[in-house]
Amino acid sequence: MCLPMGETRMLASRRILLVIGGGIAAYKSLEIIRRLRERSVEIIPVLTSAGAEFVTPLSVSALAGNQVHRDLFDLTMEAEMGHIALGRSADLILVAPATANLMARMATGQADDLATTILLATCAKVVLAPAMNVRMWENPATRRNVATLKSEGIAFVGPNDGDMACGEFGPGRMAEPAEIVAAVENMFSRGPLTGKKALVTSGPTHEPIDPVRYIANRSSGMQGNAIARALKALGAEVVLVSGPVDVASPEGVRVVRVQTAREMMDAVHSALPADVAVFAAAVADWRVKNVYGGKIKKTGKGLPKIEFEENPDILATVGRMKSGRPELVIGFAAETDDIAGNAASKRLRKGCDWVVANDVSPETGIMGGTENAVTLVTENGVDTWDRMSKNEVAVRLADLVARELS
Repeated sequence: MCLPMGETRMLASRRILLVIGGGIAAYKSLEIIRRLRERSVEIIPVLTSAGAEFVTPLSVSALAGNQVHRDLFDLTMEAEMGHIALGRSADLILVAPATANLMARMATGQADDLATTILLATCAKVVLAPAMNVRMWENPATRRNVATLKSEGIAFVGPNDGDMACGEFGPGRMAEPAEIVAAVENMFSRGPLTGKKALVTSGPTHEPIDPVRYIANRSSGMQGNAIARALKALGAEVVLVSGPVDVASPEGVRVVRVQTAREMMDAVHSALPADVAVFAAAVADWRVKNVYGGKIKKTGKGLPKIEFEENPDILATVGRMKSGRPELVIGFAAETDDIAGNAASKRLRKGCDWVVANDVSPETGIMGGTENAVTLVTENGVDTWDRMSKNEVAVRLADLVARELS
């Protein structure tokens, strides 16, 4: 019988069937096995003929601690309808890497090897981690197949942007093992934000002056990244639009990296719709109008002429959307005086629901530091929080978001 997906069951003692497709990314499947085994998951590996060109059955079996299944016509297994039993005894089926060919065969209902037969016969939840050349991923045929699979309830993790083994760059790189494991964990847990989509911006923006100089600020991205992580922990699907930062990306969160305010605006529009949007990024208010094509040099003839123009106001744009506006729009206000007053004014001016304000005066050490002291301003009033770590601020804010959206 098919096993139900429980709402609060954990990964321990779960049975996950791992299908390893063909492609250079197959080497990551070994790390996925290791990470899942650390969580006491039973791994049943299915190695396609193409996958066996990249990883050996021995290495997969040794790490999984189970027999590797490869042949649809294994006499012993098929005497007991092994392909049916494998698919229906799993709590979840993970396909990593999922190649363009494997997804095409799934989308058209083919069952010409053990992997596709299991996938056609199963009633377990299926998660795909695509991996392929960028042109293959962007091909209309692949896009149609992905749309078909998503419409049938197949879940996806990735692909990410990145360098390809073929030398190209773009979407198609398989998600990292940590991201995939986090996605699997999320399939077995239902937090208060499960089914909700969250958009978070984080970090500074860099506005170019010339090829080597730019306008920026001291934002580290720690607070925004912590908020993305906290929302993810409560079950939300999270998109993090991040300016240039050195902090590690949260696991299981889709990260879109940008440099300038205009790039951030475009990425925010692409990430909508969302149920909640948290604008924690410190976006530059102005950009250079006359960006120099070459490095500005000292000539002894006075200062270079630099003209400025305003950047788009991302928070106000989303806060005042007529249609498609997130149910909850949260802005951040970095202030050096009259924290609550300036935050209250900003909330009305930008059309957002909440403003999280903090004192970023140099003596506080908050800008770029690990702690924060915030004042939350809503239509119901002002709530000043004690100084705490940025992770604690994120958890507290995420809890309030969950209550508001419940």
